Order: sequence, then structure tokens, then C-alpha cells
Amino acid sequence: MARFEDQDLTDAEFRECDMTRARLIGVVMQDAVIDGLVSNLVVNGVEVTSYVEAELDRRHPVRPLMRSSDPADLREAERQLRASWAGTIARLRGTAQGLEHQRVGGEWSAVETLRHLVFVHDSWFRRCCLGSPQPFTAIGLASDFVPDQEAQGLDRAAAPDLDQVLTVRNEQADELERWLASVTADELSSVAPVPAGPGWPPYAAGKTVLECLRVVLNEEWEHHRFCVRDLDLLEG
Repeated sequence: MARFEDQDLTDAEFRECDMTRARLIGVVMQDAVIDGLVSNLVVNGVEVTSYVEAELDRRHPVRPLMRSSDPADLREAERQLRASWAGTIARLRGTAQGLEHQRVGGEWSAVETLRHLVFVHDSWFRRCCLGSPQPFTAIGLASDFVPDQEAQGLDRAAAPDLDQVLTVRNEQADELERWLASVTADELSSVAPVPAGPGWPPYAAGKTVLECLRVVLNEEWEHHRFCVRDLDLLEG
């Protein structure tokens, strides 16, 4: 177990770290930012996660729709997410040329974020919800920890521009929209038809179609939030 005592961690950054059961005792924490999968977080004796989740739901009414098992709610969630991205893309086109390729604090640029969502669609929707064994779209962008990327069809050297990525994104969004238009509650609750053999995600076997779909919707929402956050910083 790592132990830090009387250490100055001012401006420290912990990225992709597992801090399960971490205890911060007698610390000074001012202007700190915590962004990630947080649950059962206790601050000065108060469990605060429920407050945070309720406030996020209040600010973003699409979130309860994303958690629903009702196909109508999920269709509305997808519509709202797509509309949010459309507004942000319009904003992006109105900024200085090249801004879509700029990174903030080591995070993905807007184009890289959109490329990652291409990968999410291919892996969590096409592979897991549809059972497709087809290679992933070459311009998709996976996180570094995803193994065998080239074998799954990804081109690490790809450098598409915004329009090229948006062409793929629109095709994928249309595909998801058509599927949601007819999917039933029974189909959503069935076991995801993940093809046998290696491929991302390796831990999807046994999950339901709904669980896999929720990953897609959640990734859309989270990464849109990140993209807007960084655009605010770049324009500011």
C-alpha cells in the first residue's frame, strides 16, 4: 500500500489511477478537481456522491434517459446527444482554423475525441449490440491500453481532418438511430451477441445489449462534456 505523509502534492495530476479505498486524512484540498468514476465518496463524514449525481441529473436531463430501459427514452436520449454534438460542431467550425486539433492539458483534441467515439461505436455498438465481426473503422482512436489495435483494423498513423471524421460519425449516428427505432425491450434485455474470439472489449461477454448500449451513450455524453470544457478554455 502506497503511503504519502507530509508530502507537497500541489499541482499533482493522477491520470488513469485506481484510488479505490484511498484515504485522505488531514489534507488541505483547495481548488481541486476530481473527474472520473466516483462512488461512495465521503467528505468530512458526509457521503457526497448522491448529491453530485442529483445535481448532474438536474443540469443534464438526458442522463436519466440514458439510464432508462425504455426504448422510447433511449431514442430520446440519442436524439438529445446528437443535437448537443451538432451544436458543438457548429461552434467548432466557427472558431479559428486548426483549433479542432489543439489539445488542452494533455487531453485529446476535438478531432481525436470524435475519432475515439468512432471506435466506441464500432466496439460497443457494432460488435457488442449487433454482433458484427467486421474490423473497426481505421480512423477510430482507441486508448493506449487497448491491445492489438492494428489487428482489429485501427490505423495508428491515421490523421483525418474534421470533415472526414464527421462523415463517419454521421453514418454511425444514422445506423444507431435506425436500430433504436425498432429495438424492443426484450431485445435490449437479451445477452449481447458478442462474437467469439479476441477483440475489444474483452469483458463484454455476458453483458446485456442494454448494458453495452449504455456504454455508448455514456461515452457520447462524457466526451461531449470534455470537448465543451476544452473549447471553453481554448476560446477563453
